[in-house]
Amino acid sequence: MAYNKTQRSDWVSNPDACAVELALATISGKWKLRIYEILRTGDAVRYCLINNSLEDISEKTLTAQLREMEEDGIVTRIVYPEVPPRVEYQLTALGQSLQTVFDSLSNWGKAYIETNRSLKH
Repeated sequence: MAYNKTQRSDWVSNPDACAVELALATISGKWKLRIYEILRTGDAVRYCLINNSLEDISEKTLTAQLREMEEDGIVTRIVYPEVPPRVEYQLTALGQSLQTVFDSLSNWGKAYIETNRSLKH
């Protein structure tokens, strides 16, 4: 299920909403977990490095995903007053707290692949 901004804003006004759905809405999107993987080292990463690391992503989509992650408090955008402008992104403390979730999803995905591989043979 895809989650959109309208659905996510509903959770702010409804404290009884499912926390799992809120978490999924925050990290959903084709590119967000891949962006997270690039940023999880803890160092600030330049926009161009993120863009170059992700194949087949448009600049418009990357910018939109990074903006959503910034609005959700997952990343911080750092703009340096230089010409040409230099923009870097870094995980916030909230973003860093996703590490255990990311690792769990990765481990589950690997186990899922292995299970399906063994079932097909």
